[in-house]
Amino acid sequence: MSKRRVIGLILFLIYLGVVAWCCFGYFEDLPKPKQFILGIPIDKIVHFLMFVPFPFLCYMAFGPERGRPWKTTLAILLSFLAGCLVAAGTEIGQSFTSHRTADPKDFMADAIALAFASLIALVIILLRNNKKKSA
Repeated sequence: MSKRRVIGLILFLIYLGVVAWCCFGYFEDLPKPKQFILGIPIDKIVHFLMFVPFPFLCYMAFGPERGRPWKTTLAILLSFLAGCLVAAGTEIGQSFTSHRTADPKDFMADAIALAFASLIALVIILLRNNKKKSA
C-alpha cells in the first residue's frame, strides 16, 4: 500500500468521524447563528460544505493510482454513490435520535454537494493524469 493511499485512508476515516459527530452530536446549547444566508437556510449550507470533501478523500483512499480515464470516471462515480449512501444513512440514523430529525432537504443538499465535488474532482484528476502522461 502506497504512502499516498495510507494518508488518504487516514484522512478519509478522520473525515467520516467528523461527519458522524456533526450529524449526531448534541448542539442545542450553542448560540443560534443567522437562520439564512442569501435566502438559503444555514443548515443546508452546512450540509453542502460538509459533503464537498467526500469524493476527493474517497478517491485519495480508494481510487486508482493511475489508469485509464474510464477507471478514474468509474472510481469517482462509485465515490459519489458511496457518499449518497453515507448521506442517506446519516439522515435515517438521525430519525432514530431524540435530538435530531431526518430531513429529505438535508439529503438533497448533501447529494448536490457530492455531485458538484465529484465533477470537480473528475476534471482535476483527468487533467492531472493527462498532464503526467504528456510529460
